[in-house]
Amino acid sequence: MKIRIGISPGPAARPEELPAVVDQLERDGVDSLWLSEMVYGPLVEPFVGMTWALARTTRLKVGFGVAVLPGRNPVLVAKQLTSLAALAPRRVLPVFGLQPARRGERAQFPAPPGRRAALFDESLQLLRLLLTGDEVSFSGEFFTVERAQVGPRPARPLDVWLGGSAPAAMQRIGRYADGWLGSFRTPAEAAGDVAAIQKAASEAGREIELDHFGISLAVSPDGLPPELIAAAADRRPGVDPASLAAGSWAAARALIEAYVDAGLSKFVVRPAGRPGSISQFIDDFRAELRPLEN
Repeated sequence: MKIRIGISPGPAARPEELPAVVDQLERDGVDSLWLSEMVYGPLVEPFVGMTWALARTTRLKVGFGVAVLPGRNPVLVAKQLTSLAALAPRRVLPVFGLQPARRGERAQFPAPPGRRAALFDESLQLLRLLLTGDEVSFSGEFFTVERAQVGPRPARPLDVWLGGSAPAAMQRIGRYADGWLGSFRTPAEAAGDVAAIQKAASEAGREIELDHFGISLAVSPDGLPPELIAAAADRRPGVDPASLAAGSWAAARALIEAYVDAGLSKFVVRPAGRPGSISQFIDDFRAELRPLEN
């Protein structure tokens, strides 16, 4: 399996800082840049940020880590992705999730009460049809299109990955996705998630490539900050935060090696909190983690 490690700049994905980050990642040969969904705050919008970063570079891949799909029109999303894939072949890495992590932002991605999961499933079905078909007609509970065309299909099919950790998410990934990008999962849990996804895919008559499983990993070189420990306790009560995030570069290496043993091969490293210098964080990332790639 090809082990690849990209970077999410976290708070540095601001308009005033992102240009220097993108230039450094491109210059240093880092595999990929990952942009998060944050409506209320200073971070760039992920579709806008992806477009801008792809236009500024020639090699760097750019992904969402993750963007919300339910509440967006899948036809327009398909149009955006096919356009980007045509302009920057093999460098577009879309990963979608069910809803924003920040509860206050959920109203900005509207879904009928109690039907967000169903909306997600149907949006994925339509999105995949549009990304793989020349002309699509579709009639569902939420969307109806007739003879929709969103542009030429990429020479290489565009993979659509999903986030998530609940059992229902594993089922959805197996049925509809090309890969999984998890977060806040221990290596042992991730191994179980991979098995559950592959089982769901098999039951749906599908197969997900073995190197299409990854995780987003928070790294704090000087020890896990209190806010991350508190967030881990809230999200994963009773689980040792050191098994979910890394408090040093040595711990990050050990966790990545454990995740590889669990069947994962793609990683998104992000600073746990705001680093003193994002440029130094990237330099340290190159020295400490790039040797794990193959």
